[in-house]
Amino acid sequence: MFSAFSRGLSQLADGATRAIVWRCIAAALAMFAALWVAVGAALTNINLFAIPWLDAAVDVLGGLATAMITWFLFPALISAVVGFFLEDIAATVEARHYPALPPADGLAATAAAATALGYLGVMVALNVAALLFLLVPPVFPFVFYAVNGYLLSREYFELVALRRVGPDRVRALRRAHRGELFAAGVVMTVLLTVPVVNLLVPVVATAAMVHLFEDWRRG
Repeated sequence: MFSAFSRGLSQLADGATRAIVWRCIAAALAMFAALWVAVGAALTNINLFAIPWLDAAVDVLGGLATAMITWFLFPALISAVVGFFLEDIAATVEARHYPALPPADGLAATAAAATALGYLGVMVALNVAALLFLLVPPVFPFVFYAVNGYLLSREYFELVALRRVGPDRVRALRRAHRGELFAAGVVMTVLLTVPVVNLLVPVVATAAMVHLFEDWRRG
């Protein structure tokens, strides 16, 4: 797994990949700004927690509460980026590391985007629910990283794998390597909480998943 992420990170040295990186960064920054505005509006106009003292604390914290919640929801939102850049990223990785592969059937851009947006809806809902665990601070990090690690790894792996094999084969590979896949998802989630680094995660994580998929399907 760590080898896959190391190779994914080295992909940033590729000229074709760097052009995609800038597009991903622009999309990620735009999403972060939109999420900030949406969270700020929600905290101002909605009692999210239905717990008087907690809502009062959020009101008092104001901008700090907006920043914290935006940060916690960002891993879910950034997952939508991969649906729009998946094919370009995967193709550059394969061209560099697996040149003997035939062209991938690929996922239609609309199908990839729809899959990513579907995961986005689930992740946002579960992350909003997970915010309640802030009432139990020692538990919250475990819930946060477990939920996002599982969903992110599954989303990225499925989007990459479906370019080359059918759904049944994807499920078989995912089940056979569920532990490694979950660990990869936790690593992705950790990286998504690191400032600046998180802007590169869609590219690095997609590249890492291409390597994991190729390693696993070759046995």
